[in-house]
Parts: sequence; C-alpha cells; structure tokens
Amino acid sequence: MSRQGFVIGWLLALLAAVGSLFWYQDWLYQLPTPLPSVYKPVPVGTRIQAPQLVNLPADKPVFLHFFNPDCPCSRFNQPHIKALVGQFGRQVSFLVVVLSTKAYSPQQIRHQLGLDLPVLLHTSLASLCGVYATPQAVLLDTRHRLYYRGNYNRSRYCTDERTSYAKRALSSLLANQTGRVADARALTAYGCSLPACPRHDD
Repeated sequence: MSRQGFVIGWLLALLAAVGSLFWYQDWLYQLPTPLPSVYKPVPVGTRIQAPQLVNLPADKPVFLHFFNPDCPCSRFNQPHIKALVGQFGRQVSFLVVVLSTKAYSPQQIRHQLGLDLPVLLHTSLASLCGVYATPQAVLLDTRHRLYYRGNYNRSRYCTDERTSYAKRALSSLLANQTGRVADARALTAYGCSLPACPRHDD
C-alpha cells in the first residue's frame, strides 16, 4: 500500500470513529433520564416554598433554569434560554439554578450563559420542584405554584418550534390559559442525571 493510500485509509477510519461516537452520544441523550430510586414526585399546582423566592416581584411568574455547566445537553440549549429571556424577560423573573459537583461562581455562570440573571447555588430547589435532570425548565405562577416542569424542546438543540415546550408553557401562563403542556415528551426528563452536588442551602 502506498503512503498516500495509508493516509487516506487512516483518515477514513478516524472519520468513521468520530461519526460513531457522535451517533452514540446522540442516541444516549435521546433516552429518558433514569428515575432516581429516592425520587419523590411533585404534582403540578404544588406551592414551592423556598427562601430564595421570597424577595422576587410578587406580580411576576418565576422561571427556574436548572443548569449543569458540565452537561452537554445544558450547553446545547444555551441559545434557546437566551431567546426565552429576550422574549419574556420583562414579564417573568428568570433565575438560574446551578447543579454541579464543581465550584462555579455566579459570575462564571453569567459569563457562560451570556445572561445577566440571578444565579442560585441552592440544590434543594431541585428536589422541591421534582427535578432530577438537566437541563430542565420549571415555571411557577405568581403564587409560586408549579405550573410546568419539563423539557425545553424535543430537539437536542432546541430547534423544533413545534415542540418548544417551555416557550408554550410561558405563553400559556401569561395568557391566563388553564390548559397546560401535556405532551409525554415534554414531561419525561431527557438529559444528564443530577450530579451528587454538595449542598449550598444555607
């Protein structure tokens, strides 16, 4: 075999390996996130009582963006969360809830997201809201009752407007509509399991 043929063969093998890895990762994140054995469901309509929510504007719904900087799925949906903040930021209080085993400062998270939002390092909010994966969206009404908890989009990159679940929930709540997002793909968590985060609840 000539040297040129060897190089071409090596490059083709490398390309096939990269393609296989990408396919595997894509397939992996299309699977539902395993439900933790200690998971306690939190029904829609439950009032979420947490000190981190007390001083928020009383006339605005609350949107909690559960975010793990080390989760590929969380990184993929960053443009989408920026678009939601741009569209609904004046009507809704947006907060980022960081779930990670690593120590991130609020400034680091704001820089990574490109958003000037309050950043919470209070991991108890995940269990209070029934969240066990990232990224997840939680929407509370003005009385802090759970209105929506689920995925942002069916697409890994949040590009399918027809399944823009979090956006639909925001629009529905702001329009005072009683009908909620009920698609099973919206309410079954997909993404990264929560890491064993150190507690920051004081």
